[in-house]
Amino acid sequence: MQNFKPKTCIETHVVGNLKEKTRLQEYGIDIFQSIQTKSALKKTLKKELITIDGNIANTSNWVENGQVIKLFAEETQGNKKVFNLKIDILYEDNFLAVIHKPAGYPTNGNYFKTIENALPFNLKESPEKDKLPFPQPVHRLDNPTSGILLIAKTQSVKSLLSVLFEHHKIQKKYSAVVSGGFDHEQGEINTDIDGKRSLTKFQVRKAFQKEHKIFSLVDLWPETGRTHQLRIHLSSQGNPIVGDAIYGEKNKNNSLLLHASSLRFVHPKTQKRLFIETELPHKFVKFIDGLK
Repeated sequence: MQNFKPKTCIETHVVGNLKEKTRLQEYGIDIFQSIQTKSALKKTLKKELITIDGNIANTSNWVENGQVIKLFAEETQGNKKVFNLKIDILYEDNFLAVIHKPAGYPTNGNYFKTIENALPFNLKESPEKDKLPFPQPVHRLDNPTSGILLIAKTQSVKSLLSVLFEHHKIQKKYSAVVSGGFDHEQGEINTDIDGKRSLTKFQVRKAFQKEHKIFSLVDLWPETGRTHQLRIHLSSQGNPIVGDAIYGEKNKNNSLLLHASSLRFVHPKTQKRLFIETELPHKFVKFIDGLK
């Protein structure tokens, strides 16, 4: 094992009551609050943030009774470029934040003008020992989609939120204006996407007529998280979202009428029940109120 350069230790575990030899890749999942999945463990080991008795650990290491396993915080990257975009903050504490993502910006990626790069400009730095170098979104919204986005500020909360998503403990609701009407006021769409099970629940809030065409305002609850799931599902049953240039037709303003409208979950640190909700964006109201 390699020598380790000192960093900030955020969690320590002493191996005990081990009845048989076990590799770290199996043993390490349950010992740190900041690591709740195998994928999170692998990523942390790859970043050389775990040591065994002071030496950098890897997945193939055997674990023995009496060993001291430590988890260290990521170091802040001083050269990160911050995008000075003002974002509405809907909720924030030392562990996480909920923001309102404006349409027209990617959540993250190999670009400068991303929501992720704008987070340090808008959020307070966490005082926690396991704070992330910079706040990170724990899910994504498409570039043209506006609405609620959940942000992790610490390593442990990032891991815990990932587990909540994996076990469907975070409920996301979207609102959309779509072309056409529905046969039922509520129901579900379960068409597979790329050969994978995909399920979206819907409820029609209102149907209306505009320029001799029928439109519907619907609420949507994705039970799975496939790429473009809501857009594909609605288009597949003849109700493409207004402004969807990929799966439907552009509207005059070339604006996708899809909005992440609410988020409901239990705070993984404080156990407080959070329900964050936003009003319909102005572009929705403008489209709907343009009725004759």
